[in-house]
Amino acid sequence: MFVHSQRRSGRGIAALLSAGLLGLAGAGAAWSATPATTTAATAATAAQGPRTCAMSDLYLSMGRKEGAAGSVYWPIRFTNTSATSCTLRGYPGVSVLDPAHRQIGPAATHSGRPFATVVLAPAHSVSAVIRTTNGPVGGPCLRTGTYLRVYPPASFRAVLVPASWTICSHLFQVGPVNPQGAL
Repeated sequence: MFVHSQRRSGRGIAALLSAGLLGLAGAGAAWSATPATTTAATAATAAQGPRTCAMSDLYLSMGRKEGAAGSVYWPIRFTNTSATSCTLRGYPGVSVLDPAHRQIGPAATHSGRPFATVVLAPAHSVSAVIRTTNGPVGGPCLRTGTYLRVYPPASFRAVLVPASWTICSHLFQVGPVNPQGAL
C-alpha cells in the first residue's frame, strides 16, 4: 500500500484503512501486532542475524561415500528447505541403527575439528562427514546398519536417514557441519 501526499479527511482515511484490512482479512492474513511492534521485531531479528535451523527447515541426505588411507568417509548433507536463511553450528549427533531402529554400537565421537557458525541459505547444503576404518584394522566390524539417526546441531529431534554403514575397529567419528564437507 502507498500513501498519497494529499491531505485526506479522517473519515476518508478510516474508510481506506478499513477497506485495506478487510481485503487482507479476506485473503487469509492474520494480524496480531501493531506496525510499530512489527518494525521493532523485524529490526531486532535483523540485528541478531539468521535464526538457528529447525528440524522442519532441513532435508537430510547422504553424499558420496569415499575411501582413503584405510578409512571410509561419508558426508551427511543438510539442505535448507525453508524460504529464509538459517544457521547451523557444531557437531550433529549420529548413531547407526538396524532395520528395527535399534542402535548398533556407540554413537559417533566428535573429530575434534574446530568449527564456526555456518549460514545456510535457502536451497543450499552443508555437510558433516562420518568416518570409520575400511575393514577390521585393529578391531572387529559390527553388523551393518540400515539407517543413521541424525540429530542436527542444537536439535533434540532426530531424523532417520537410510544408509548402509558398518562401524569397524571401534572407530566412528563425525565432523562438524561445514561448507567444505571436511571431517
